Amino acid sequence: LLPCRLYCEEAKDPKRRSCQTVLAEALDIVVRSFAPILPHLAEEVFQYIPYKKDSEGVFRTGWINASSAWKKPGMEEAIEGACAMRDSFLGSISGKNALEYEVIIVIEPGLLFELMEALQAEETSSVSQLNEIMMASQTTLLSELPKETPSDANIIKGTFLINLEGGDICEQSSYKVIARPIAKAKCPRCRRYTAESSSTPCPRCLQVLAAGKGST
Repeated sequence: LLPCRLYCEEAKDPKRRSCQTVLAEALDIVVRSFAPILPHLAEEVFQYIPYKKDSEGVFRTGWINASSAWKKPGMEEAIEGACAMRDSFLGSISGKNALEYEVIIVIEPGLLFELMEALQAEETSSVSQLNEIMMASQTTLLSELPKETPSDANIIKGTFLINLEGGDICEQSSYKVIARPIAKAKCPRCRRYTAESSSTPCPRCLQVLAAGKGST
């Protein structure tokens, strides 16, 4: 999930910057957590942090006080649900390159579908958070099986228990995952199978490269 955002998106793209923010927050919490046990290591790491710090030393920063802004209701369940579907997908193509496939996720309208929509607003995407988690080249999110689904298609079925608000909201949802070999070529830049030919970058990479040239 992280490498594609960090290395393929434009330098100032919100998806890339948000990834850097999460990594910085995680590093800050980890370093301050082990500081009482490994003080010298914690201080050395703290001194090499490449961004501006509020204090000169790790022991002057105070104890961990993570912002409540990081707790977004439903996001944990959305990620866990997507990971469950990813495991179903990867299990169905055991030993093969996930990027050589496109994934179709079918969920009946309900809470689980709404959670997945938070990760992918478009019906089909190769750059959404949901597709990043699935580790495929392209992910399609539908509320019913597509009409052109072959009768012999390998449809993996599963269920996921959603538990929100400390158990006040509880819903067992079912899903279907279909993995199909993708018909596009490998992008020479991001290495996903989203290009029209192997010698031309995919539309996302072309846009990033064009933006980079325009800013120089």
